[in-house]
Amino acid sequence: MSIDPGVFLLGLFFIFLAFKVPIAVALGMAGMAVVYWYNLGAQMFAPVFFANISKFSLLAIPFFILAGVIMGRAKISDKIIRLIMLMVGPVSGGMAIVTIITALFWGAVSGSGPATVAALGTILIPGMVKAGYDRGFAAALTSSASGLAIVIPPSIGFIVYGVITGASISELFLAGIIPGILVGLFLIVAAFIISVARGYKGDRFGTAKEVLTAFKDAFWALLTPVIILGGIYGGIFTPTEAAAVGVAYGLFVGFVVYRTLTLKDLYELLVDACASSAVVMLVVAFAGIFGWAMMVLGVVERVSEGVIAMSSNPFVVIALINVILIISGMLLDAISIYYLLMPIFMPVIAHFGWDPVWFGVVMTINLAIGQVTPPVAVNLYVGCNVAGVSMDEISRAVVPFILASIAALAVIVYLPGITLWLPNLLMR
Repeated sequence: MSIDPGVFLLGLFFIFLAFKVPIAVALGMAGMAVVYWYNLGAQMFAPVFFANISKFSLLAIPFFILAGVIMGRAKISDKIIRLIMLMVGPVSGGMAIVTIITALFWGAVSGSGPATVAALGTILIPGMVKAGYDRGFAAALTSSASGLAIVIPPSIGFIVYGVITGASISELFLAGIIPGILVGLFLIVAAFIISVARGYKGDRFGTAKEVLTAFKDAFWALLTPVIILGGIYGGIFTPTEAAAVGVAYGLFVGFVVYRTLTLKDLYELLVDACASSAVVMLVVAFAGIFGWAMMVLGVVERVSEGVIAMSSNPFVVIALINVILIISGMLLDAISIYYLLMPIFMPVIAHFGWDPVWFGVVMTINLAIGQVTPPVAVNLYVGCNVAGVSMDEISRAVVPFILASIAALAVIVYLPGITLWLPNLLMR
């Protein structure tokens, strides 16, 4: 009995994953093996590989990664944390609230969840532990809040989604602002309730002089998203050009304003950014080959028709899609999920007449939740390393924040106006 090529492709991919082959390599090997086995045209490997990484919009990814690395190395986060702490004051769970607000802001600088955990966790997690917070709680909260970095613009996730679907990246950036803040508010409520129950106290309000001094220190850091997003929506530059501007501005702030960077640092941060960018682009290239194999084999068409046939009720279908995305986020990284599932979901979006910008935000929030949902939870692994806690401990502590994020996601799914209000107001 012959094996269906689509089943063979997916089965081979999951077999590679079971043997702990890196996801990018598993995608590439499965796609290439099936193409060779069924003689689908191996001569297409090079064109498909090149076509997936040669898009102008993807240039924004290494630039935004580099900008985030520069900002982190320049210790810009210290200034922001100090200002927010003085303004939050003695509220129960004050340090936890500071962590979430800082992560929301840092998302406008980094665009990467794991990078945000690394940049903020080294400061905020020891600070919370010193203030009496449980170490597992501190690590879980920081990891969850850092997931918002791929929702708050500029977002690497939105760039990838826009490249795959053709949706406006500028509109996606705008659409992510209010949902990102909403998820942050739900996390704040969860953190506040836990803090009250455990007796986690806040600090004090800063005096007017202290707040003013902290604001002056943080001014150049606070200006970062204003320059990047203001330039995009002011029509001065494209999202890709904005990423390059972010790098230049970060170097200016680090070398000239705060003087926290040296030439030696420049070499090291370039190496770090290159390594992170290479991982992302490798996934993009190999996921493209896998996706092309699915298209040629007809897997995309068959699965899309199956999803549409599940129900004629769009509310039921979007609920099922969210379940699929959350489960996928538990097993795969965000970039791979975009390339694997979007070809399947695009006909579904067209069938039900959904706004692709709204769907992009919904999908990205699901993937942000996936970054803290074991077993493949990249943010949690970084949080474990920073906080020095076990995966079991952080996995238990993160459950309330996952539930809070899912509750916020439900609001965003069934009230699409929350997502589309800003794009409709400013760009449509």
